[in-house]
Amino acid sequence: FKKAVDEGVATFMAAYNSWNDLRCHASKYLLTDLLKDELGFKGFVVSDWAAIENIPGDYKSDIIISINAGIDMVMVPGAVRDGKESYQNFLKLFEESVVDGSIPMNRVDDAVRRILLIKKQSGLFDRPFSDQGLLSHVGSKNHREIAREAVRKSMVLLKNESGLLPLPKNGKTIVVAGRGADNIGMQAGGWTISWQGGMGKITEGTSILDAIKSAVDPGTVVEYTRDGTAFTGDIAVVVVGEKPYAEMIGDDVDLRLEKEDLDVINRFKENNIPVIVVLLSGRPMMITNEVKDWDALIAAWLPGTEGSGVADVLFGDYNPSGKLSFSWPKNVDQFPIDANDDHLYDYGYGLSY
Repeated sequence: FKKAVDEGVATFMAAYNSWNDLRCHASKYLLTDLLKDELGFKGFVVSDWAAIENIPGDYKSDIIISINAGIDMVMVPGAVRDGKESYQNFLKLFEESVVDGSIPMNRVDDAVRRILLIKKQSGLFDRPFSDQGLLSHVGSKNHREIAREAVRKSMVLLKNESGLLPLPKNGKTIVVAGRGADNIGMQAGGWTISWQGGMGKITEGTSILDAIKSAVDPGTVVEYTRDGTAFTGDIAVVVVGEKPYAEMIGDDVDLRLEKEDLDVINRFKENNIPVIVVLLSGRPMMITNEVKDWDALIAAWLPGTEGSGVADVLFGDYNPSGKLSFSWPKNVDQFPIDANDDHLYDYGYGLSY
């Protein structure tokens, strides 16, 4: 946090969490004494979504406590409590609190000053409206190429038995399988088109299946079977992982792959077909027992709309260079992750061709 402040970060958002039995949105020590005074933060602090309402007490006391603690901007005030007219009740109670002295005027002045400072530094007074012509650049070929580059550079090759990868672009029949193979929603994860994300073609983009089809030579056959049945291929690329989630929906102590994913992989192994697993996840999954039977494994994380970045690595157009930014635990008993544990893959691990 200190480094971010020193570099001039503009805003901080308070957490839903509690610290020392006190909601962060109610902690003057964290938001003012430490962040603003000791660390010298000059920007403004915004609340999380309707988060001041989690402070014990009635709504008026929530407003008083949070603003006096150091919240400068309140996000969707009263939305949970009062619905679409929430801001009106917030303004009424806020004004009452200022008039009766519960919220000092110098606290209001400080919050306003901080917000206006960031608006000034952001150029909003000189350029209050954005250039609508820039919309044409959103999703442009150039932007998508940059996204594709980010995807291929973030891939981490975790296993590659007998040099199975990179795949040849000709001469073999490749079977692509798994529920993540033709699924932009799984590639993108939560907080994309909607809060919790979604499965399937939720937006424009290139699925991993389509990327593989585009990458191979014209004479190479690419078969697709979601569940791993009815195939004639020489090698299988199976795309599995987590369903999209955000926040509490993803809070799960069972981080194993679902039975549907494992069944697809096992169908190929039962038929002695080499299997390359592409894992879509926002965190390490518990695969210690299963990965022993896989021939290759790529942690693709949540690559978003540009599945071609995954194909770049699969076919060797890009030599994987990604390294783990955390240690990959063998089991959930190793959470929280400790550097001294015997992990499945250590911090900084990652193979190349």
